[in-house]
Amino acid sequence: MAGSVFEKPEYYINRESSWLSFNARVLGEARDKTLPPLERLKFLSITASNLDEFFMIRVASLKDMVHAKYTKKDIAGMTAAEQLDLISKEAHELVKQQYSTYNRSLLPLIRQHGLEVVTGHEKLTNEQAEFADSYFEENVYPVLTPMAVDSSRPFPLIRNKALNIGALLTKKGEKAENAEKIEKTEKAEKNEKTEKNGKSEKEEKAEIEFATVQVPSVLPRIVRLPDAADGTKCVILLEELIERNIHQLFSNYNVICAHPYRIMRNADLTIDEDDAADLLKEIQKQLKKRQWGEVIRLEIEENMDPKLLKLLKQELDVKNDDIYKISGPLDLTFLMKLYGIEGMDDCRQKPYRTQPVPGMNEEEDIFTQIRKGDIFLHHPYMTFDPVVQFVKQAASDPDVLAIKQTLYRVSGNSPIVVALAQAAENGKQVSVLVELKARFDEENNINWAKMLEKAGCHVIYGLVGLKTHSKITLVVRREEDGIRRYVHLGTGNYNDSTAKLYTDCGIMTCQDPIGEDATAVFNMLSGYSEPKHWNRLVLAPIWMRDRFMYLIGRETQHAKEGRPARIIAKMNSLCDREIIAALYEASASGVQIDLIVRGICCLKTGIPGVSENIHVRSIVGTFLEHARIFYFLNDENEEFYMASADWMPRNLDKRVEILFPVEDPRIQEQVRHILQVQLDDNMKAQVLKPDGSYEKIDRRGKELLCAQDYFCEEAMRVTKEARAEDDPIQTRRFVPAEPERE
Repeated sequence: MAGSVFEKPEYYINRESSWLSFNARVLGEARDKTLPPLERLKFLSITASNLDEFFMIRVASLKDMVHAKYTKKDIAGMTAAEQLDLISKEAHELVKQQYSTYNRSLLPLIRQHGLEVVTGHEKLTNEQAEFADSYFEENVYPVLTPMAVDSSRPFPLIRNKALNIGALLTKKGEKAENAEKIEKTEKAEKNEKTEKNGKSEKEEKAEIEFATVQVPSVLPRIVRLPDAADGTKCVILLEELIERNIHQLFSNYNVICAHPYRIMRNADLTIDEDDAADLLKEIQKQLKKRQWGEVIRLEIEENMDPKLLKLLKQELDVKNDDIYKISGPLDLTFLMKLYGIEGMDDCRQKPYRTQPVPGMNEEEDIFTQIRKGDIFLHHPYMTFDPVVQFVKQAASDPDVLAIKQTLYRVSGNSPIVVALAQAAENGKQVSVLVELKARFDEENNINWAKMLEKAGCHVIYGLVGLKTHSKITLVVRREEDGIRRYVHLGTGNYNDSTAKLYTDCGIMTCQDPIGEDATAVFNMLSGYSEPKHWNRLVLAPIWMRDRFMYLIGRETQHAKEGRPARIIAKMNSLCDREIIAALYEASASGVQIDLIVRGICCLKTGIPGVSENIHVRSIVGTFLEHARIFYFLNDENEEFYMASADWMPRNLDKRVEILFPVEDPRIQEQVRHILQVQLDDNMKAQVLKPDGSYEKIDRRGKELLCAQDYFCEEAMRVTKEARAEDDPIQTRRFVPAEPERE
């Protein structure tokens, strides 16, 4: 029934359009006047970083489909070409809003707070100009590599995402008025002049030459200048200094014009894993090809000389729709560095310090504490330290026989990876699945994999055709009563840096059924042995989709029989057609459904007779909502689950994912509390409307509630109360590093 009735294209929102809507919600945080100025800059930076990845992967994939003449439509009934047209319109509008926010709101605002980004080197004071020129001579000039283009020097490789400055030049000695004519004359006038002077097109082109220089990424893009007379802190961007002094790079030429530009290339790796004898080497080879991928986006300064633009367009083979004319500095990701500028603490939110996990202490080893009962972790409100300590203690404990772990994304200086290497050196049996195909973390993961292998770990490079996205650690320990297995299961990566920024949940347990399942998971990953049955865990890509369909279908049946039925699901993205159709059928049968979906949501609300009982909200705040939690009323016999997977085809069909139940009544109450607080959020939550737009909740007459602030305050209150009661928790000292974003 679901397939025939609830899968009409008009019932679905295009995935790419939904993602752009999500990034617009992030941009909404940059426009939120209640946030401190630098926090708003940070969110604007995030929108730029998000958009870069969107183009390199999603837009690139659609262009590949068009080139391959792939005409199959998406769930919303759109072809790849139609989606590209839609994306172009919406992305251009989003970029306009980004720079309107930057130029009209944020630049004046930070100037009021004593920080100025000098736009235009001609605005420098004499002192600042002298400093800027000296800085260029001493620090920048020696690093630059100008590249000219002529008959002996072809157009150079322009690197993906790199910022460049293109210039048009004429040889010195030519009449200035001739150079000026070349600069200002339109094509028709140029042809007329060529005919009049009897010059060939080749001779005319010879009068003007092209050169480019890459703005070096090894140097800070933000250059601190001497303060203004009124004490205002002043900074200038590196490309401004290069433009100011570009004549020094071409001493035998007159510089007609110089403008920054930047390109995005297709960065989606295409790997034939069946033919790849060594996956690690194949991925290393493919990573290099990212710099040669098709140009899918060209960003230029809004007032770029038309002749320079024409040349770039031809050489890079870019269409008009893929050219973005920018009113301001290209690549706003530099704002994340500006966010950390010293001396402006009043323009940032006070950083939250992660709190101890209630009931845990440092006097007992972590295995003793897990044996007392399952431990629930809620990051970043609770510290990630117990997860790190779990691996560290296992590495040094003489009774630990084996450690097995999956790694998808880890930090650049991961204490967990160091502990795994130490464990192998201590003689433990260490098996690590390092997912080399984790997008944009491939190189980092390759380096970690090599290091672990050298330390003596057994390293698995993922599975052919699948990404291993599950988050699971198994420690096998010899104890007085026999072998015991300790397991950590989580919704987020084993990344101590992002654990301070992403909201995730995890459980540490030594329950025998889960321990047996964990062993089966790693045996399946390393030896392809499929277990005869599972006790508690549910894995994708084989079993998870069916389990979710069963759980949704059970609520549907209960509603049809007149029994209470409810579903609450929290995730990053929802775009699986089969799951959405099942939710539509459940809603049509009377199931009350609340969805907390941070990003992409292809489901439509408010369709008469179809989705009137479905309510969708998105929460975008200081922390990135990353946890996946699922609740089913089950005729008052409630069931709670957490998972590494979203409701997306890639998670359910193309990745190794784990869904695990929450069975401890204490932890169930905590999970119920998390869901309820998020459903009560009326400050950061936005509600999906039937037309696909999102709007903030009407707060008039209501007590204000921001879920993330609530959880921060709650965690600090619990810690304070525990210390006041002389709880063992007071012996712990948690002083994590300042939050950073990867």
